[in-house]
Amino acid sequence: MQNRSCFNPLVILIAILFSSTALRAIQNEEQTRWKQEAANVTITRDYWGIAHIHGKTDADTVFGMEYAQAEDDFNRIEINYINAMGRLAETEGESRIYQDLRMKLFINPIALKKQYADSPAWLHALMDAFADGLNFYLYQHPEVKPRVIHHFEPWMALSFTEGSIGGDIERIDLPQLEAFYSHPPPVAPAVGSHLSSEPQIQSSRPDAAHLAAVVERHPHFIFTANLPYIHDSDPPEPTGSNGMAIAPSNTANHHALLLINPHTSLFFRSELQMTSDEDLDAYGAVTWGQFFIYQGFNQRAGWMHTSSGVDAVDEYLETVEKKGDHFTYRYGNQQRPITAEQITIPYKTDHGMAEMKFTIYRTHHGPVIREESGKWVSIRLMQEPIKALTQSYLRTKATSYKAFRQTLELKANSSNNTIFADADGDIAYFHGNFIPRRDPAFDFTKPVDGSNPATDWKGLLTVDEIPQLLNPGSGWLYNSNNSPWSGAGASSLRKQDYPAYVETGTETARGLHAIRVLENKKDFTLDSLIAAAYDSYLPWFDKPLPALLKAWDEAPRSNLLRAKLTEQIATLRPWNHRWAVDSIPTSLAVFWGEDIRRHTLADAKAAGISVEDFIATRVSSAQLLQSLSNATDRLTADFGTWKTPWGDINRFQRLAGNGVATGKIAQPFDDTQPSIPVPFTSSLWGSLASFGARPYPGTKKWYGTSGNSFVAVVEFGDKVHAKAVTAGGESGDPTSPHFNDQATRYSTGNLRDVYFYPSDLKDHIARQYHPGSQEPGN
Repeated sequence: MQNRSCFNPLVILIAILFSSTALRAIQNEEQTRWKQEAANVTITRDYWGIAHIHGKTDADTVFGMEYAQAEDDFNRIEINYINAMGRLAETEGESRIYQDLRMKLFINPIALKKQYADSPAWLHALMDAFADGLNFYLYQHPEVKPRVIHHFEPWMALSFTEGSIGGDIERIDLPQLEAFYSHPPPVAPAVGSHLSSEPQIQSSRPDAAHLAAVVERHPHFIFTANLPYIHDSDPPEPTGSNGMAIAPSNTANHHALLLINPHTSLFFRSELQMTSDEDLDAYGAVTWGQFFIYQGFNQRAGWMHTSSGVDAVDEYLETVEKKGDHFTYRYGNQQRPITAEQITIPYKTDHGMAEMKFTIYRTHHGPVIREESGKWVSIRLMQEPIKALTQSYLRTKATSYKAFRQTLELKANSSNNTIFADADGDIAYFHGNFIPRRDPAFDFTKPVDGSNPATDWKGLLTVDEIPQLLNPGSGWLYNSNNSPWSGAGASSLRKQDYPAYVETGTETARGLHAIRVLENKKDFTLDSLIAAAYDSYLPWFDKPLPALLKAWDEAPRSNLLRAKLTEQIATLRPWNHRWAVDSIPTSLAVFWGEDIRRHTLADAKAAGISVEDFIATRVSSAQLLQSLSNATDRLTADFGTWKTPWGDINRFQRLAGNGVATGKIAQPFDDTQPSIPVPFTSSLWGSLASFGARPYPGTKKWYGTSGNSFVAVVEFGDKVHAKAVTAGGESGDPTSPHFNDQATRYSTGNLRDVYFYPSDLKDHIARQYHPGSQEPGN
């Protein structure tokens, strides 16, 4: 008798109806919960469109702040989480496959869901509120069409726990990752195995043509296999931020002062305030979609993060052998199996969705990310999402030095230094607090031998062991992404007191500038701290420019370049090395600086000295003059004359269509459309106020996309007094009055008052509402 499968249509219909009913019940339960949460939240928009969110509980406030952020720029929120979870290729196509692969080496939804389930109740509630606030926004705004994430889940908050613009994962070189995983992995035969008498397996390292194609797909990254440096700006804009803290002894009102000045891509963070009946009261810059103030202050303390030179990421050279169908790697006297797993990357095509599958390899150090000289290279970095999210949130509620320092015990900040100030008059510097303990016999700035157990991490340095400084005798502290060894003048930390791996950075032109504006001043106020943050001096030119003047002075009169450059030299000679909108010397110096750097940077690196010192001491007079001639020709070609004021070149522009219609972040630039002159320059030249600008296809003028993104100064006394400005404006909607209403203030350093207390805010309220209770226009 044959077995037959019988399907009862009635049973199927009942199952469908039951599933639909269950789904509707879940949706109704969600909607009821959202509305209850919304009723506990009040969003107050001030005249600048900035959201001041108050909830009964911290979770209510998180719900409201996610809703408010989504009102301002849902696109950027979604993009951040699409990127964090490795899902860019689902919306942007095949070109993003390896960027997604890089993220998925570390971001595993199954693992994050388990960690979410195991998280403490208070953090669990915040993650629930995070997802609820975004989902309620989408429910209330059906006209908003997400690109990928149509429903946010609480565990997603664990995929993006650190507010920096580029986390540790992004240190992995994309072209090298693609070169490894786009071909069968190269490996040597196992010595003494049945393969030992056979020809060695050929390395699958791609040829130069393939590598060039890989690099072309990743123009923002550096590939090290004898290929030229490729970047979207030339010279590349230095990344980072400025933080300054002034002790009461050096201020006019005898209160501690703090400068908060992140340098990121423009419009990378929103500005808002979070308050609750559970003692939450924090104001500052929030990376789109996160539920904590990343750089800001509360009623008694403030914190500013700067990118750290701490070595918290290590690479290991793995000696790999193939045994049968499997790979092993050497560790001490052992041959350990390499773990293989499959990762699938969905990607968008013109004909629908497709996917690419990868077999990924791991050792106990971490995932394999490339091949180097016949060895596989694995990488180890911090993977503590619960601790990282906990630390990021709890520090916003820390109201004293002691409480803030206690949050460092979580040891989950791997990429940031912190400048701190509080109402008790304390100022402090904290280095990144996730620092692996290592054997100092090895140079961990380079890949180390993974087969040697001595290269393994040996736990983490304690908080007491990391570089930190409290209340230095100088009365001031700063960090500008340089090493901390000059951060408090004569009171600075000493390099020799710490292992070499705690800091790999050097001094910067901005660092020298910061010392110049901070030392020997005892009467700082909020306004004079703003003036220091926008001080116009460009210290990079202190050494190279005299070398140029000397080259012209010593050139024979018969030299054709000497004759051509007479007027240019006369313009540069009396220049005070300060930027200004109407400054012609600034234009000429910056164009010359770019050209001479381009010709000398590689040689300076090879010589192991700064490019400024190299130009001043080792570059020929002929090259110095030729670069000035090149700068003259470029200015004349682009602007009609080399006598072009800097403000006619360096511009801020934010046009309608900034990613709203296309869903993309990149913004257009157009010389025929309105723009605003910006006096400050790239931080490359030592400008504390940073504006990373360059020309774009179809433009002659330079438009900024990075640098000063949020600037705030804070005075801590009996009450907080603060001023701030956000690049462009609070909203990402080109139709909003707050899309560009802060542009002029931004370009001139004219910070506005922060309405921190209800008494400050009451006379500056534009709208007040519960999430979903109205459709406020931004």
